[in-house]
Amino acid sequence: MYTRRNYSFWMTFNWSRRPFFAGLAWSLLVYLVSGLTQVSLAIPWQPISVVGIAVAFYLGFKNNHSYDRTWEARKIWGAIVNHSRSWGAAVGGFVQGEGALELKRELIYRHIAWMTALRHQLRLSREWEHKKEHLNARFAPTICEDYYRRLAGELGHFVSREDIERYAKVANTATQILKDQSDRLRELRNADHLDDFRHVQLQSLIASLYDDQGMAERIKNFPFPRQYASTALWLTLVFCLLLPLGMLDLFAGVAGLMWWLSIPLTAVVIWVFFLMEKIGDYSENPFEGTYNDVPITSIARGIEIDLREMIGDENIPGPIEAENGFLL
Repeated sequence: MYTRRNYSFWMTFNWSRRPFFAGLAWSLLVYLVSGLTQVSLAIPWQPISVVGIAVAFYLGFKNNHSYDRTWEARKIWGAIVNHSRSWGAAVGGFVQGEGALELKRELIYRHIAWMTALRHQLRLSREWEHKKEHLNARFAPTICEDYYRRLAGELGHFVSREDIERYAKVANTATQILKDQSDRLRELRNADHLDDFRHVQLQSLIASLYDDQGMAERIKNFPFPRQYASTALWLTLVFCLLLPLGMLDLFAGVAGLMWWLSIPLTAVVIWVFFLMEKIGDYSENPFEGTYNDVPITSIARGIEIDLREMIGDENIPGPIEAENGFLL
């Protein structure tokens, strides 16, 4: 996630410069062929403008739903923040009896392990994501190819080596960690560290965490429908290919410098349309680890700090800081 007030113009242009230069080259070719061969390539501007309006509406539809996916992902992790704090407060207030402090630490640490596993799973690449453009190569291939090794290294701070070896054999580590949490609560209830009411309350929180995980996995594992995403791209391409031909008609009565200035003007229009398409394209997958995704690493660290402070833990790490304006 970008944290500064605005992307600079040059950052935006550098990210999307290829459509501009491609549009400039295509427009120059059309104008040169038309000017040197005296062959009229002009197409009436009116139908092209209608196509442009239709494409703009379609891009607006795509961008709106892409934004909805990003905002829903942020709301899901906001719910994880709330449920995690509730979990920490409930564990601190409910668990009692001999060795209560160690039991509280165990439950809190296992919850942090669940967040860690979920965060790693959400960063794994999918076929429809932008695999080659992860932020500073932090997430691919770093996480994607070394998933179990890196995950095991982080989980080692919170759960036992035996648990880590067992998790390496399952398809969904985060799911199994919550199951272990539920099993442990049953054991604590049987040992009278929890009464029935408090046991039910904690189990209810686990159910809420399962809901949060499932909603995050729904966004991660189900892409923005490819027919909509693909159609937006191809319609934009068709419009931009036709645009120089329509601009020839629009500037037919203009001579001299203004006629040549219509070439970069056409390139700017092409750049604007492709920029809108790219913004929607890069907002579809809020967990892929690119520049505009939800900063789940930072959110998870904030939760970890809160929970460990609740039990008076030591050597608590600091919050994740933004690097060059980007928060992980």
